[in-house]
Amino acid sequence: MKSEDFLSARDLAPSELLALFEKASAMKRDRKQYFGSRTAMTMAMLFEKPSLRTRVTFDVGITQLGGAGIFLGPSDIDLGKRESVYDVAKNLERMVDIIMIRTFAHSVCTDMAEFAGIPVINGLTDREHPCQTLADYFTMWEIQGDLNGKKLAYVGDGNNMAHSLLLMGARLGVSVSIATPEGYEPDEEVVETAREDGEASGATMLVTNNATEAVAEADAVYTDVWASMGQEDEAEERKKRFLPYQVNESLISRAKPDAIFLHCLPAHRGEEVTDAVIDSEQSVVFQEAENRLHVQKALVHELTLDYS
Repeated sequence: MKSEDFLSARDLAPSELLALFEKASAMKRDRKQYFGSRTAMTMAMLFEKPSLRTRVTFDVGITQLGGAGIFLGPSDIDLGKRESVYDVAKNLERMVDIIMIRTFAHSVCTDMAEFAGIPVINGLTDREHPCQTLADYFTMWEIQGDLNGKKLAYVGDGNNMAHSLLLMGARLGVSVSIATPEGYEPDEEVVETAREDGEASGATMLVTNNATEAVAEADAVYTDVWASMGQEDEAEERKKRFLPYQVNESLISRAKPDAIFLHCLPAHRGEEVTDAVIDSEQSVVFQEAENRLHVQKALVHELTLDYS
């Protein structure tokens, strides 16, 4: 991999993404294949937001590689208040081998990467969730094969998940359709960047307020919670605005018959998705969640090839 960090879904070239999928698949088939390959490596895991999947998959992944993870919660560091991002980065680069950060402002993540002389992974920011998107497209690749020419429909808030799905889909040749209520569309700059990348891969990017249009003939249908962390005060208003964008049996029937259902989890059942969909045979949400472990382990392995 040319990149020393993984901060955005756009950081890896198509060939690098596919090579990462191949490595993740090998690691999934034989967990012993790379066991102990990073003995004595230490990963600092910085969490300003709570997590189940991010924490467990990174912690288990670094352990399976032979290393160790150190959990650092909000009260341990209090980034930007108790201690500056610069000072935290300069301390950690002398103590650990790699940093994963799950935070609010994307600038905190990019600043950490700029200041730290060791690899930094974006575990989630308000702008992007690239590790989740790695698992999403890896799951599609694992089930449906060649991704070039596939279509993914995302229905819901134009949030960090929508951004990363657009950016990585454009890299992989996956056409992405985003359906949101008016006023909740993804960032225009992100959409334009994805469209420019899509010109090279043959993928098209659509943003619409019509959920049926977005889902039509999709190979995968995706949704996320309507109110993300930090938007709790908007939850009731968002429920009213987003109800027509619920992924239910009627909506998903507009996709291809063999379409899969994806969700980054946690899911608010009965809101953005019905039980009938998330518990259906089309749903692969738990396979998708497990795949966070495998793609992130492959990512850490690639980012630390010089480790000895």
